[in-house]
Amino acid sequence: MALIGLFLAMLISFYLLARVCDEYFVESLDKIAKKLKMSSDAAGATLMAIGSSAPELFVAAIALLKPGDHAALGMGTIVGSALFNILVIVGAAAIVKKAVLSWQPVVRDMMFYSLSIIMLIVAFRDGQVDIKEAGMFIVLYLIYIIAVIKWRKILPYKDVDVIKELEEKMKKSKENGWKKIVQPLNFVLDKLFPSAEHYYSVFFISIAVIAGLSWVLVESAVAISHILRIPEVIIALTVLAAGTSIPDMISSIIVAKQGRGCMAISNAIGSNIFDILICLGLPWLIVLSFSGGTIGVSTENLLSSVVLLFATVLVIFFLLLARKWKIGHRAGWFLIGLYAAYVVWAISAL
Repeated sequence: MALIGLFLAMLISFYLLARVCDEYFVESLDKIAKKLKMSSDAAGATLMAIGSSAPELFVAAIALLKPGDHAALGMGTIVGSALFNILVIVGAAAIVKKAVLSWQPVVRDMMFYSLSIIMLIVAFRDGQVDIKEAGMFIVLYLIYIIAVIKWRKILPYKDVDVIKELEEKMKKSKENGWKKIVQPLNFVLDKLFPSAEHYYSVFFISIAVIAGLSWVLVESAVAISHILRIPEVIIALTVLAAGTSIPDMISSIIVAKQGRGCMAISNAIGSNIFDILICLGLPWLIVLSFSGGTIGVSTENLLSSVVLLFATVLVIFFLLLARKWKIGHRAGWFLIGLYAAYVVWAISAL
């Protein structure tokens, strides 16, 4: 009975995450981006990435603060999420609709993503993280935000994608028996969110709801792993990583359907930068500010994790370079196939 309840909680969380991202988060993001006069790739790399990566931040913080040595669980989630974002999300967006990308923002995001991984190596070199190293993670992210805002002046470019309004058919699809089943959930969400003109409120409420639902999803998945006696490391690298990346994936697919492939790619890579620099750096900085000293981190399998992260950067970059900054369904299936191979490798290596 408990197992059925946990599976039901996961299914409800999946549905609510999908609807919040679909009908509230992306729409508020569009309006905020237009209000701030942001380009599509800049909005994807900052607002969308920060909002949809909130689950990873909560997971890493909970893993760090939970009694016992659970920091590796948060690290595994971040690494798995980064791989999921760069392979599955980019791949899915490419399958949905072929995109022609502006190379300037892609180079920017790849550069900062590589710097983030290098920062991770530096912080983990002695198995200890101090407050200076944690602070540098935050500083690098702030520099990234400034670079995103100023990048168009450094390397001028225009948006290649055609920006369209949010497709109403995505909101009103599937008018059948399924709608009756989820009607109570829809009713609660409609009452929770303010009207569309209060888009800043909608945006921040969306972040809070996404974080809360992701927590439910993560807790349910961990509980199921214990009941079924599935190793938690598999949960961290697969279920936790994929579960906390659902908002990223849904948001990127939505904007890809609208023809904004550059925004989808920037969202995926920007989310990885946020995951490494903020989801790890911020909890470290908060804990060390109160406790002082250092935080011990597990360096086991660090080299293989770093190699995998760098490999994803190289694969995406050279794939785009070879395709002249175009990405379509074949490349998308190739990236998803790489992620499937990674999951098989991770399970077989246990």
